[in-house]
Amino acid sequence: MSSVFESIKQGLNEAIEFERGNLPNVKVDKVVVSPLHTYTSSEIRAIRVQQNMTQKIFAEALGVSVKTIEAWESGINHPSGIARRMLELLSLDDSLLERYSVVARS
Repeated sequence: MSSVFESIKQGLNEAIEFERGNLPNVKVDKVVVSPLHTYTSSEIRAIRVQQNMTQKIFAEALGVSVKTIEAWESGINHPSGIARRMLELLSLDDSLLERYSVVARS
C-alpha cells in the first residue's frame, strides 16, 4: 500500500512543479476535440442509406436496437455523444465499418 501512496505523491509533486514552471523539459501536447454535431433525422437516414444498410443491419453495426434507429430517423429521440461521434465518422468515411470488419459484404 505504501508504494501506491508514494507513486501518487510523486505524481502530485511533479504536477505541482510543472505548474510552477520548474519542469522545463516536459513535453506538453495540446489536444483540441471538435464539437459534436447534432444530427437531424434526415441526416441520420442519409448516413444509413449511404452505408447501403437496412435499419436492422445499421442498428446491429452500431450496437443499438432497431427501435433506436427508428426513433432517431423519425425525430422522436436523438443520438447521444458516442453515437453522434460514430455518425460523424461514418459520414466522413463510408468504408469505415468494412475496413475494421464490423460488417462484411458478400
